[in-house]
Amino acid sequence: MSLALFRAVTGLLPHPVVVCSASGRILAANSATRRAVDSLTTGAELAELVQDPDGLRRQLGRWMGSGSPLPGVITVCGSDGKPVRLRCHGARARWWEGPEPAVQLQLSRLDAGDRFVALSQRVELMHQQTAYRRAIAEQRAELLRRETEARDRMQRLYRLTAALAASADLTDVCEAVHKCAPQVLDAQSVLLELHVLRLVPSLGPTDSPLAPSATWVDLDRAPAKATPGAPAAFAEPAAEDALAVPAVPADAVRRVALLAEGVTLGNLVIRYAPDTAPDEEHIVAIGQQIAQAVRRAGLFEHEHRLAERLQRSLLPTLPRVGYLDIASGYAPGTQLVDVGGDWYDVHLLDEHTVGLTIGDVAGHGIAEATAMAQITTVLRTIARRSGTRPGAVLAELNGFLGTYNQGLMATACYAAYDRRTRVLRYARAGHPPPLLIEADGTARYLEGALAPPLGPVSWADYPQHEIVVPVDATLVCYTDGLIERRGESLDVGLERLLRSARSTAGLDVRDACALLLQQPDTELPDDRALLTVRFPADD
Repeated sequence: MSLALFRAVTGLLPHPVVVCSASGRILAANSATRRAVDSLTTGAELAELVQDPDGLRRQLGRWMGSGSPLPGVITVCGSDGKPVRLRCHGARARWWEGPEPAVQLQLSRLDAGDRFVALSQRVELMHQQTAYRRAIAEQRAELLRRETEARDRMQRLYRLTAALAASADLTDVCEAVHKCAPQVLDAQSVLLELHVLRLVPSLGPTDSPLAPSATWVDLDRAPAKATPGAPAAFAEPAAEDALAVPAVPADAVRRVALLAEGVTLGNLVIRYAPDTAPDEEHIVAIGQQIAQAVRRAGLFEHEHRLAERLQRSLLPTLPRVGYLDIASGYAPGTQLVDVGGDWYDVHLLDEHTVGLTIGDVAGHGIAEATAMAQITTVLRTIARRSGTRPGAVLAELNGFLGTYNQGLMATACYAAYDRRTRVLRYARAGHPPPLLIEADGTARYLEGALAPPLGPVSWADYPQHEIVVPVDATLVCYTDGLIERRGESLDVGLERLLRSARSTAGLDVRDACALLLQQPDTELPDDRALLTVRFPADD
């Protein structure tokens, strides 16, 4: 429709009709429009005439996007400056042939009580309320998302904290970091670089260093070509292998120094996915927590080794007995750092008779270790006098302990072997029964001659029992650490040891001792001592 046709059609209408652009410039208006509001003329800008230009722009946008008339209200100023309220029905003028899109408005003057005004106000209020509710819903959804993320991060942090708290040694700490830290830090992988000599000072040239694994590397050693199982980004590739290692952007790796008490223990190496923005404060906080766990584990490892060294220094060097094959061993518990009271000894009574003893002072600590040293010294003196009578030996030792070490308790087993008769006499003071393994693998416990432990009962009597030892049989004397497990009955431990003993048939006595002492794939929380004696045929 042309402008001339618009004027011809709308000139006869009694109500105002206006065509305006999207910006509000009046492109055409009929004569009724000028009679209603004389300021609404062709070329005038509605935005300059209305009281609410922003509201006008919003309504023009609605009308421009509508194919059917939508209601609205505008207030314009007449030429005399007085406001005139107009009811509008607007829609896009699809018939308009002008160079720009236009809106057609049908106007009518309103008074304050017009029902349409109230309806328009309600519609506008409904729009505002809907927008407000939508904004509140979006805010709630965002808060819920953040709360869920925070809760998930807190749960991951709790798992890491719990794993570090439950870790006793460096191996456990490194395993906990390897498993839990990547989730806490939103990283692809995490590796520990440690100065082992700062964590676990060497006690001597015989100390074996900790062996690095896939979860950590030792900064105090010359770097290997690659740490087996370690992420490629953290390996130390040789020059010829450089092409085999995938390149990782430098900004995708963070190294956080692990500081504890002013000492740098190593680095926490974190690898992120590309374009990840890590939280630096969170990284530092996690690094501090891991540093404390590493420091604590290093102290535990050092004290554990120190206790083992002290314990071994208190154990005697056994004499060589030509007609017997003897092997002994001691191993600290995996959960102990205090020195224990386990002991064993061999006493040469005469050219035909030997005394065998093993025992354990209850508890762990310096007092128990001191008592153990005293007991072994006194026992050697007693064995010279009464060594062929096991019951008498334990009775005299019980009297000594009750007199000079009141409050302490010890278990012990003493046996005397006579090579001429192959008779073994033994007595027990609350100690687990010795185990006799015959050459064909048949094994049984020597259950007899049990009496109360040493110390608590001063008047206790210690009976003795005797057996004839078969040729090439092996006697296994042990402390309770070899059979005790937390939450498990002694019968289960005794049965497990019996099964292990049967598998030693045909082994050298030293190999049999090592197998029984270590028990691969078994958690051994307490320290344990072992004395194994084989009785070959007399030449």
